[in-house]
Amino acid sequence: MIIRNVTPLNNSNTESQLIDLEIEEGKITRLGLQLDNPKGHKEYTFENAMISRGWIDLHVHVYFGATDISIRPEQAGLETGVTTLVDCGSAGEANFVGFSEFIAKQAKERLFAFLNIGSIGLVACNRISELSLGFRSVNVERTLKTIENYPDLIRGVKCRASHVITGDLGAEAVRVARKVARVAGLPLIVHVGEPPPLLEDVLDLLEEGDVVTHAFHGKPGGNLMEDQRSLAAVHEARARGVLLDVGHGAASFSFKVMRFARDNGIETDLISTDLHRNSIKGPAYDLPTTFSKLLNLGMPLEKVIAAGSTRPSAFLDPTKSDDWLTVGQKADLTVFRVDQTNTSVKDSLGDSLNLTKLIHPLLAVQGIHHAECGLRLQ
Repeated sequence: MIIRNVTPLNNSNTESQLIDLEIEEGKITRLGLQLDNPKGHKEYTFENAMISRGWIDLHVHVYFGATDISIRPEQAGLETGVTTLVDCGSAGEANFVGFSEFIAKQAKERLFAFLNIGSIGLVACNRISELSLGFRSVNVERTLKTIENYPDLIRGVKCRASHVITGDLGAEAVRVARKVARVAGLPLIVHVGEPPPLLEDVLDLLEEGDVVTHAFHGKPGGNLMEDQRSLAAVHEARARGVLLDVGHGAASFSFKVMRFARDNGIETDLISTDLHRNSIKGPAYDLPTTFSKLLNLGMPLEKVIAAGSTRPSAFLDPTKSDDWLTVGQKADLTVFRVDQTNTSVKDSLGDSLNLTKLIHPLLAVQGIHHAECGLRLQ
């Protein structure tokens, strides 16, 4: 294909000017202005469109058929502009082989996973916590062996640290997960929510490169805006390299908390959806809708797109080049535009936000796969 008239965003190798690019056999073969088309490739011509590194949703649940909440990868993937999906703890060591064989190997999107510290993962998470048996729910040896067996797929360890999941384990569950991640040489991603454990107790255990997902939830007793100690703990954690992720979901993103965070010098590092059966029809919908919420809350466009493309890419593979728009590079791209709109959306608490700007995906390319895109919100 040839993609015409797009402006690169957040690329260190190409100036922000209109450009054409040619893709053959999943790789970028030519870049330039007004490229000819002697081979008769399919052409996509756009107006007022930008192109970025392919969008990455760092928190989804796509172990379809194996958990209470998982959706199919394609529901969160290319058709919404997302080229890479990271399943966030749907599988534990006891059932990860099924995720590898029946989900990751079949998807058109690039898939990674965070391995749940609980052996059963989220098989019946709406009824049975993966940590319901306390530390009998965790097998450190088998978890480490599973990580060793799937080095190209597993990118971190996941722990859900809220009382409805950890029970009496509290922050000790996070401590054990952090130890396992340290031994494996991987980051830890921690879900925060209803205390205990307290937000500050969780943050104190995290290290550089770890991630707090649902960082801007509004649940009582556990969010960052309720007292100065929690706010200070967030600043301290960020100063030592802990990353904050939106992880919107059905119950885990508050416009009020996000505004408070930005007013206090805290910006999200990563933007993800926590897309699953209970959030896909709202309030999260998809990654571009979640992007649009952050854009309309005042986050600059370049930072919004970076938080869902270049930044999670660096997290998943720190050795990967920033030069995603280079001849010879595998095509991993999303084309989009910013439309004017007048649309009302809600956060996880039911509070409304009027969108005047909407990030609209147009085309997503992941190697030899591509899709023309749309928005679920519409």
